[in-house]
Amino acid sequence: MEEYVKRDVYLNRLIVRRDNNLIKAITGPRRAGKSFLLDPIFKDYLLSQGVPADHIISVSFDIEDDETPQELLDREKLKEYLYSQITSKTEPYYVFLDEIQEVDGFERIVNGLNKRPNVDVYITGSNSKFLSQEINTIFRGRSDEVNIMPFTFKEFCQGRTESVNELWKEYYTYGGLPALRKMPTTEQKIAYLQRLWNKTYLDDVVERHHVENREALEAITDALCSAVGSLTNTTRITNTLESVRKIKITDDTVSKYIGYLEEAFLFKEAKRFNIKGNKYYENIKKYYSVDVGLRNARLNYRQLEQTHLMESVIFNELLYRGYTVDVGVIETREMKDGKSEYRQYEIDFIAANGNEKYYIQSAYEFSTDTKREQELQSLKRIDDSFQKIVIVKDDIMPYRDEKGIFYTGLFQFLTSDKLM
Repeated sequence: MEEYVKRDVYLNRLIVRRDNNLIKAITGPRRAGKSFLLDPIFKDYLLSQGVPADHIISVSFDIEDDETPQELLDREKLKEYLYSQITSKTEPYYVFLDEIQEVDGFERIVNGLNKRPNVDVYITGSNSKFLSQEINTIFRGRSDEVNIMPFTFKEFCQGRTESVNELWKEYYTYGGLPALRKMPTTEQKIAYLQRLWNKTYLDDVVERHHVENREALEAITDALCSAVGSLTNTTRITNTLESVRKIKITDDTVSKYIGYLEEAFLFKEAKRFNIKGNKYYENIKKYYSVDVGLRNARLNYRQLEQTHLMESVIFNELLYRGYTVDVGVIETREMKDGKSEYRQYEIDFIAANGNEKYYIQSAYEFSTDTKREQELQSLKRIDDSFQKIVIVKDDIMPYRDEKGIFYTGLFQFLTSDKLM
């Protein structure tokens, strides 16, 4: 097999969960590399650790895979097959079940396998209604979820020899879905991404949730893609659909359809947090596409603003590194012309992981002192002791200014292993 991208972060997340008596549920959007993470990446690791090949049992139920054994979609036949492969009650076995949600009643089989002390179970799924929101209910608290995303910029660059600027341009245009690495032409990449939207992602959402108004679902998808990096709410989207697309729909239906798109791992939300008030704005959020290439393809490459694309890539990178991510706001009252004025200053991201917390600004350029001051004024108004970071598009040496604000270039940030 040719050399593949070693997704070490995700591999290590599986390694530390190995033989922990929990069902490992690997979730994420279709074509993000879930099955490849199991086989060959994790399988090769197990083989290197001395696990016999016939003790690794792998079955794929991907509806787009021509090699999917149709008879094993029957629960009883699947159970019979799996148990026929486990011939010892003491030797360890590893069972990989890819896109298991295609099997009706799969939870009974998976729970049964997990009860056997010598069987370690790994499942993948592209629909979080089964494998995220209700995961503890379905598997009775005996599960451990690992969510994966398309390639990060660092993974995307592995094995590539082009300049970092060339790679960045390709990445922010077409994104990081693994299959794109083998597609040499622009036409192939665009056709692949648009086909995923039309024949895989949206079809899957419509089928699973019995969506009656596909036109509205597609319009909401377009609205979320177009609004990347902007604050929005369901009422604003509802009004846009009615005024621009002439689609009449309720706020509740818009909220429900957005939930379906999130469950399919196509979008991630970032809640808006009032830093001084220490509270969330429940109805105002930002939504980011899980992959900038998918977002661009959905909009037919009409809106390639690097400021928003850079912000999206940073957001996904922070999630990949294990941070929870909110967008922040500082509310103040300031005197202007002798009058007290209410002001809001936006913080692009608040990234937190346990006791770690960072305030992060994405700044495409610092071309003038005025632009620089605009980017910094929100950070300067935060009076707690957590780290403040500015990520700039320019290639710069990392440094810290007299206010304690840390500056780093985009490429240095994306290709390093640590936030600071």
